[in-house]
Amino acid sequence: MFIEQPAKFLRWLYPRALWRMDKHEHSVYLTFDDGPIPESTPFILKTLEEYGVKATFFMVGENVKRYPELYQQIINAGHQVGNHTYNHIGSLRHSIRKYSYNTEKANTLIHSHLFRPPHGWMKLSQYAWLGRKFKIVMWDLVTRDYSKWMTAEDVLKNVKRYARNGSIITFHDSLKSIKKLHYALPESLKWLKEQGYEFKTFD
Repeated sequence: MFIEQPAKFLRWLYPRALWRMDKHEHSVYLTFDDGPIPESTPFILKTLEEYGVKATFFMVGENVKRYPELYQQIINAGHQVGNHTYNHIGSLRHSIRKYSYNTEKANTLIHSHLFRPPHGWMKLSQYAWLGRKFKIVMWDLVTRDYSKWMTAEDVLKNVKRYARNGSIITFHDSLKSIKKLHYALPESLKWLKEQGYEFKTFD
């Protein structure tokens, strides 16, 4: 549960970040990290369209540069986009200047006011600096679809176990995840709809 739902001390470290939306609204916020890539993005978009769901894609700048047509498909489908740095750099090894430059470089391609740090961590100084320009979006539920120790059924079980009112749910638009998403994503959307959840994106 430490991974699937963040510990309280993490929420305390980044108090102005979005971890969970309104707990009184029966809604969830789907997010997809790390894309776009041709091996997974088209399937995700097709599945979201089939279920009439909008999501937020936190994209890596170099992937957007490499596959601009996929970025445009996400925009054209009415989904929201967010910044996930230019080349998915971890924050702990980099200065504020380098980390901020990397994020700004990505934003020349992504054009978003939303930011999610790779790996869900950043130095407090980076958090403070980037928080001046971006709304920082974390998560309430990580499906762990990227883990080699998880099956597609496990991913679905995590959604069923941890989804709640206002959950920000994180999937991955990546090679590590796509085989599991072929089963887990449509089944998750089906189950969430059966539970009466509304799907929202961020203001």
